[in-house]
Amino acid sequence: MELWDAYDREGNVTGGTLIRDEAIPEGLYHLVCEALVRHADGSYLCMQRDFRKPAYPGSWEVTAGGSALKGEDALTCVRRELKEETGIACEDFTFAGRTVIPGTIYMAYTCTVDADKASVRLQEGETVAYRWVSEADWPAFLRTEKVIPAQLMRYGIAVPDI
Repeated sequence: MELWDAYDREGNVTGGTLIRDEAIPEGLYHLVCEALVRHADGSYLCMQRDFRKPAYPGSWEVTAGGSALKGEDALTCVRRELKEETGIACEDFTFAGRTVIPGTIYMAYTCTVDADKASVRLQEGETVAYRWVSEADWPAFLRTEKVIPAQLMRYGIAVPDI
């Protein structure tokens, strides 16, 4: 059973506990942290979601991330999630924004890594493939229907007309 801290809309821990897969009471939120990963060579890491996932099966994510566990702060969460989902360790994150929707507070970060590109590992049940998208191919990739639009919006990424 995965436990989360309950937050108020402003991001303050309330002292309550939420349980994964249970309804989040109105007025409470759980914390989700995600990172847009750029390689030192300018390319971006994208992960393909497992086809068995109920939301966006087989879609490409431009971030790695997930829910903060009870007691975790946002930076601890994003570090853990990046490592779990990609095998990449990073300590230096830049805050990119905060989005609030009913039940969820999203904390968006960016990071630049110089990891061996072939060292990315997939997380069973979460991802089935990955790809590094070059800076030149990035605008066209973002226009594909397989990219999750809400992630782009959280990063303020306008999908360019090409």
